[in-house]
Amino acid sequence: MGLSGSKPAKVPLEVNQKLTTLEFDTQFGVGDDRVLDDPNEDQRLIGRLLYLIMTRPDVAFAVQYLSQFMHCPKISHMEAAIRMVKNVKQSSGLRVLLSAEASTQLTAFCDADWGSCPNTRWSITGYLIKFGNFIIPWKSKKQTTISRSSAEAKYHYLA
Repeated sequence: MGLSGSKPAKVPLEVNQKLTTLEFDTQFGVGDDRVLDDPNEDQRLIGRLLYLIMTRPDVAFAVQYLSQFMHCPKISHMEAAIRMVKNVKQSSGLRVLLSAEASTQLTAFCDADWGSCPNTRWSITGYLIKFGNFIIPWKSKKQTTISRSSAEAKYHYLA
């Protein structure tokens, strides 16, 4: 991508950045962001980042968020993907490390982000389960219902 001499980014996505689809923009009259002429470059970059999340779970959410727009990428999507590459460059030493210490403690974390998808207003939920220091499964996905509050979103997730 020609980014070897670029300045690294400290975080994968800008804080509170909401990327939108073309349909959302046309429905609400937002017209300052246009579709890329050649979406192949963006799609290849997102594909490479998806491959990277196998050893870099710290960027998994941001890459999954960007992958939702692969069918019709806009300039803002490409800029966010380039920012991801700059973040990976900044933190190139991070990766999954396996510890020699044995621990049998099972820990689980879950959370729900109420109405965070601007296109559908669906909540995004996620969980992570650790056995000792190792991540066993993790997942984040959109809920199939629209919640009216953060408490309701968490209730739907737990149900």
